[in-house]
Amino acid sequence: MTVMVTWKQFSEEVPTLADAVQARFTAHKHHVLATLRKDGSPRVSGTEVEILDGRLVLGSMFGALKAKDLVRDGRYALHSNPGEHTMEGGDAKIAGIAREVTGDEFEAVLESYTYEVPKPLHLFVLDIDEVVHTTVDGEHMYVDLWKPGKEITRFTK
Repeated sequence: MTVMVTWKQFSEEVPTLADAVQARFTAHKHHVLATLRKDGSPRVSGTEVEILDGRLVLGSMFGALKAKDLVRDGRYALHSNPGEHTMEGGDAKIAGIAREVTGDEFEAVLESYTYEVPKPLHLFVLDIDEVVHTTVDGEHMYVDLWKPGKEITRFTK
């Protein structure tokens, strides 16, 4: 069985990596989300994410195809916007299971936004199964892979 963690748990377990990944997701507003269509094929969508009260949160227009995908099958992959022509700060990817929040949790998440959120909408908390942070230093590329409960594994290329 796959172990999932919240953003808070991830950031407590590996704070330096969490800081680097958070910097990638806050450096730019728009990122790329991969979901699964009904037939199992991938769908890639632009999206925005927020880190709110220890949760990685994705909001979506109500009825959007990516939201329907996540309601049906919560598996996702999220890729940070790498910026223009540079690897400064690295590149970040997060994968896991999205779960739609409703009721009191929906209201609590909505209240934690620091700006007005258009309604109606879907709100998802993105639980984390894997984080990858890739950096380039001179002639070397470093790929740091983290999974819940494990040490960071570094690959050098």
